[in-house]
Amino acid sequence: MTVLEDPVNEVAGLERVPQVDFDTSPDRYRHWRFTVDGETATVYLDVAEDGGLVPGYELKLNSYDLGVDIELHDLTQRLRFEYPQVRSIVLTSGKDSNFCAGANIRMLAGSSHPWKVNFCKFTNETRNGIEDMSAAGQTWIAALNGTAAGGGYEMALACERILLVDDRSSAVSLPEVPLLGVLPGTGGLTRVIDKRRVRKDRADVFATKSEGFGGRKAVEWKLVDEAVPRREWDRVVAERADELKGDRPADAQGITWTPLRRTITDDAITYDHVRVTIDRDARTATLVVAVPPMSDRPADLHEQGADHPLLAVTRELDDAILRLRTNELEIGTWLVLTEGAVENALAADRLIAEHQDDWLVAETTRFLKRTLKRLDVTSRSLIALIEPGSCFAGPFLELALACDRQYMLEGVFEDAADASLPSGAEATEPATLVVTNAQFGTFPMGNGLSRLESRFYGEEIQVPRDEPLTGVDADEAGLVTDAPDDIDWTDEIRILLEERASLSPDALTGMEANHRFVGPETMETRIFGRLTAWQNWIFIRPNASGPEGALRKYGTGRKADFDQKRV
Repeated sequence: MTVLEDPVNEVAGLERVPQVDFDTSPDRYRHWRFTVDGETATVYLDVAEDGGLVPGYELKLNSYDLGVDIELHDLTQRLRFEYPQVRSIVLTSGKDSNFCAGANIRMLAGSSHPWKVNFCKFTNETRNGIEDMSAAGQTWIAALNGTAAGGGYEMALACERILLVDDRSSAVSLPEVPLLGVLPGTGGLTRVIDKRRVRKDRADVFATKSEGFGGRKAVEWKLVDEAVPRREWDRVVAERADELKGDRPADAQGITWTPLRRTITDDAITYDHVRVTIDRDARTATLVVAVPPMSDRPADLHEQGADHPLLAVTRELDDAILRLRTNELEIGTWLVLTEGAVENALAADRLIAEHQDDWLVAETTRFLKRTLKRLDVTSRSLIALIEPGSCFAGPFLELALACDRQYMLEGVFEDAADASLPSGAEATEPATLVVTNAQFGTFPMGNGLSRLESRFYGEEIQVPRDEPLTGVDADEAGLVTDAPDDIDWTDEIRILLEERASLSPDALTGMEANHRFVGPETMETRIFGRLTAWQNWIFIRPNASGPEGALRKYGTGRKADFDQKRV
């Protein structure tokens, strides 16, 4: 994990967003450590005060920034894939009498608005990933050996069980509203009432009481599950870790989480199977997923490990999304393409559909599901281009369905120069796409629906399965926005991109987020939709971020000067 460029900040070292990469490994961790003892892992948060991702603040009281969460994300991936025998994970602090003070206030006060938003989004995704691990048989237990405030308590809320030491001083709290003039931005408000089932009047009291609650009251109000005297702490934590073990196979053998291979230039990121090219004048990124031949045998996935094409493509795609989203703020439109034989995608489809009883196949499927969800909540215009030589089939059709629009060429290009993809210019067969069972619940969105259900919300889904569909077929089935022939293709795509670039990025972000998540509201859509939308707005209000706002005044001994108008 590195910052690739020194930031310059007139306030606190942060206003110019640095270029961030998301690579790290246990030997490079500065803020986390973990041990594995049989079927139980213990994860310690032990933040280095001088280990901020960028200059301008100290990470006191186990507070965290984006760099801390990048390490946590890496740690969770390694526990999933390298330690599959682990069935319970204890999350605790490496510091006495303090679990975590949450997101670092100096970092938030000095950061640009996009930095704050991307930080909260990535942190939310990491919390959701912890819940996904518990659902997959690696149960997380929060062992709060000291006070957990703000984001520290939100981290605990992502766990399935919360234990708090009962020492008359340790408490849990969400102090953002009374102290900072903002919201608990990584799911706190939502998880307290939706997941912990705290009564809404009590949640109101809790979220406005900066010191929070500890001991028996925290248990009575359902804020924690148990308050444990310090003399009994080690015994009770060990007992709960044993009682709450998930159902991972005890004899599972992990794979090695090898470093990603990539080349980065000013306008491109190139991996083994994924490549990104950036057109800064047009403000577009072309993201191409090349699906190579692959085996549909679980044994080959175990043998190849992180080099198996399905897992490798997923890792590279996830990394590319994070890098573009964090580092390329003005690249507002992403063109999503695939290339390779359709049979390659169908081999991945068979592997996923037929072998979910294999832990590594199931874990790889869940990783692809999380990566697609990361694409869903990315604030960029997403346009799928389906051309000859593409392989939008089975799990890789989800990439197109995740986009805001889909354009599919009917026929082939008579002139290779008209192809959007240089590699697709040689293709002589028309593009096809294939709907499989993967489109019917294998990769749910945050609203709990498949992308097909979201596309045809409220309607009976009547699309052909397991057969190749040309542009005309896909258009008639409602699977694409349009299917121009090669005479109209170039002009239609050009006009689309020019039009998109002329519109307000803010309006597009709001419009796309509303269109992508139809139907029922879930805890996840509330976190990424309602809560995040309000937090984003509050972050830029003077009451929070202005010269006299609460974020600026925190720790100075002076109160914020609030504009009292309700808006």
